[in-house]
Amino acid sequence: MKKAIVSVINDLSTDQRVHKVCTSLHGMGYKVLLVGRRRRNSQELDARRYRTRRLFLLFEQGPLFYFFFQLRLFLFLLFHKAELLVSNDLDTLLPNYLASKLKRIPLVYDSHELFCEVPELQHHPIKKSIWKRLERFLFPKIKRVITVNESIAGIYQQEYGVPVRVVRNLPRKEFSGFKTKVLTRKDLDLPEDAKIILLQGAGINIDRGGEEALQAMQYVAGALLLIIGSGDVIGKLKQMTRELNLENKVRFIDKLPFPELKAYTLLADLGLTLDKDTNVNYRYSLPNKLFDYIHAGVPVCASDLVEVKKIVEQYGVGCISPNLDPIQLAGLWNKCLADTEQMDKWKANCIKAAAELCWETEEKVIREVYSSL
Repeated sequence: MKKAIVSVINDLSTDQRVHKVCTSLHGMGYKVLLVGRRRRNSQELDARRYRTRRLFLLFEQGPLFYFFFQLRLFLFLLFHKAELLVSNDLDTLLPNYLASKLKRIPLVYDSHELFCEVPELQHHPIKKSIWKRLERFLFPKIKRVITVNESIAGIYQQEYGVPVRVVRNLPRKEFSGFKTKVLTRKDLDLPEDAKIILLQGAGINIDRGGEEALQAMQYVAGALLLIIGSGDVIGKLKQMTRELNLENKVRFIDKLPFPELKAYTLLADLGLTLDKDTNVNYRYSLPNKLFDYIHAGVPVCASDLVEVKKIVEQYGVGCISPNLDPIQLAGLWNKCLADTEQMDKWKANCIKAAAELCWETEEKVIREVYSSL
């Protein structure tokens, strides 16, 4: 079997896209090794069809972390046998590119976003300049590039003149590799007499609508806002909950392995994806949670972003909020949750959409790209 080394900078525990790519490569006959990093609080990984390796570093953030991760990953790739390298996002591309050239083996670059446009870089011009210079140096040299939607593919193609294939991050029909036990609200200690509004994600960060969603709960009756995941505004959201006396209307759960997260998603009444149009990366984003909601049969309330709006309106799976004013958000949620006929239509449309919006469809592109190597 040919060996493929897939690398990513996260700790592997919640990255659905990378897991699906590794599973697809395994199904194509590759012996797959997924490499990431181990944090001090990393969860244990579930059983997978492929091997995993997490690199431990003394530094968990900042310039020293990035420097030593690049060095450690490069040495790992250099001294481990492989016939294929797969780099996920710009923060793993340099070690993969150098190793692929030295070992004369193919490299596939999977860009999950417009990396240099993430909010975390917008107020740090020096950091952004360093990453952008690296992207400009490497991107035109990569022959096989994949990204997550047509908008981002078009931007990269226009800037670098390199063909970019699109593989959306859609769930598998059967969520292959993740067995989910069907649980009740009682099992999960959730109220049975309230509607559940769910905001989930591994990146609940600035400008992703968490603050506005929480403020909106002041004006929503008979509902619980359930926030599941991690991100740099979670601490702020918890403080806001206390200040607004919303402890009985807002609940936080730390990030969960996907099978456990899905158990909660299945019990929600309305799923939120509220990224703001504050930067190019968010403007053209297509969040994983949108499709997780759809596959769970949960209607969606989404912000007015290009790719997200296209999905919600094309498949009729929820509503678009024209803005994120907390009072207007609350009015929209109250209206949606009270309209059982409309909610039932959206739920039925979710089931229909899930049959088409699935990894099995996107996997055809994966097979085309990797079969051409």
